[in-house]
Amino acid sequence: MLQLLHIENIAVIEQADIELEDGLTVLSGETGAGKSIVIDSIGAILGRRISRDLVRSGAQKGFVSAVFTALSPALQALLDELALSGEEPDTLHIQRQLTADGKSTCRVNMKPVSASVLRQLAPYLIDIHGQNDGQKLLDEQHHIDYLDGYAGCEALLAQYRPQYQALLALRREITALETGEQERLQRVDMLTFHKEEIEAAQLQPGEEEALAQRKAYFDHAGRIAGALAQARLTLDGDDDTAGACTLLEQAAGALTGLHAVSEAFDGLAEQAEELRLLAADLRDSVCSQSDHLDFSPAEREWVEQRLDLIYRLRQKYGESVAEVIAYHDKITAELDALQDSDNRRDTLREQYREQLTEAKKLAAQLSEQRRAAAKRLETEIVRELAELDMEKVKMRIAVHTGTKLSAHGFDTVSFEISVNPGEPEKPLSRVASGGELSRIMLALKNVLTAGEDVGMLIFDEIDTGVSGHAAQQIARKLSAIARKKQTLCVTHLPQIAAMGDHHLRIAKSVRDGRSYTDVSPMDWPHRVDEIARLLSGDQISDAARRNAEELLCAAGQEGEPQ
Repeated sequence: MLQLLHIENIAVIEQADIELEDGLTVLSGETGAGKSIVIDSIGAILGRRISRDLVRSGAQKGFVSAVFTALSPALQALLDELALSGEEPDTLHIQRQLTADGKSTCRVNMKPVSASVLRQLAPYLIDIHGQNDGQKLLDEQHHIDYLDGYAGCEALLAQYRPQYQALLALRREITALETGEQERLQRVDMLTFHKEEIEAAQLQPGEEEALAQRKAYFDHAGRIAGALAQARLTLDGDDDTAGACTLLEQAAGALTGLHAVSEAFDGLAEQAEELRLLAADLRDSVCSQSDHLDFSPAEREWVEQRLDLIYRLRQKYGESVAEVIAYHDKITAELDALQDSDNRRDTLREQYREQLTEAKKLAAQLSEQRRAAAKRLETEIVRELAELDMEKVKMRIAVHTGTKLSAHGFDTVSFEISVNPGEPEKPLSRVASGGELSRIMLALKNVLTAGEDVGMLIFDEIDTGVSGHAAQQIARKLSAIARKKQTLCVTHLPQIAAMGDHHLRIAKSVRDGRSYTDVSPMDWPHRVDEIARLLSGDQISDAARRNAEELLCAAGQEGEPQ
């Protein structure tokens, strides 16, 4: 149960501490006083999405905290699983701070968590029936969710939905393969041509550089031959002129002969001998190159053709031989995948058939579970509505089972009702008035939450469109619900306000040009005045007070502080 709610700098509420107890607590106040702000604040600690506008104007941040006690075993187990159990046994502290720039920080038992963790805890803490739930009840798309919640279909749906999503994914892949067949064949032809053209060239890494050097050799054949001949003549000489090798040999011999005169010339002799040997080696290399010059026209033509082929391939498939080879490897892999698409399509079709069979089995189980639960839910809702001054109502929960799978299985569900004897059941949206819709929603909530672990129920203006005897019946029903679960009801009806075990009044005032909202518990005299206000408006008469006292007494409230 929610024991304490602290609100700070949230909209028009500067600061409020709201203590809540077991039973039925009613919250009343003028329209616009800030009742919805209290509900929004509770929504914040449940992890709901919040607007930055919720932070009070002029404040840097807002803050909401809540203390829950009497935790259910399921909630205790979840806290243990998430490592969020606190030091205080059977107590849960939740805090959420909101900043003016739209950011928020959350804590559970003083440990930082994300808002998604708060949403995990929310189903065990509070169930809020808001003003928009009545419209949701009119939308038949949501009826199957109500029935599934009552039927306990969560486990089956947890198995079915991944199967259904997998079916959709397989169907998309198969369709893509089937619709792209012509494009696939065209691409196979194109890539096959590219692959064969590159493979026919038998390219080798580094080949282009080697060929370029060989072409340069052919392009400068005359210059190479002339240079080698000139060098050979210079080094070796001819019949008329001594070459450099002969001259160096003579110089080395002359300097070596000085050794007998003085050892001071030995260094010069060694240098001369070294130069002689180097010149001889150079002469031998030049002679060898000259003797092996090969300027084959056939080879030259082959080199030029090969370079031209490589150039054309680079123009089409890459800026270098390495890139052309890499492109070949890439399209080879793509071709393998494309050429295997027939096998892939057959494999996918087989997977689809297997997945479809399994999904249909689960969908059939869902249909069976829903049909069985629909009858029980009809009976329970009709019984609840009879207690809400709708004794003549007839209710049918129609489970329509088709042959095509959807996210819910084979079924669609519609709630149909007859509020007048002799009239056939028709869809809620065509029959129910505002007051009837409120009572149907209350009956449905009471049935659906009876077996849930949620610790508190909140009804935000469940009394819309209701008055008179029906209002009294709703008040009694809320009181009955509150004997099983802690209940908070935001109301404008005096009948419901009088039925509360506890009564909070929310009031807005203006001080120094700013709006402030306060939430206060009320004693007997103040409850009388508040219920009298709900009966007659701002001008409270003695008759209205007496009427208020009668309502409180009829509800079993005593004339003492509450």
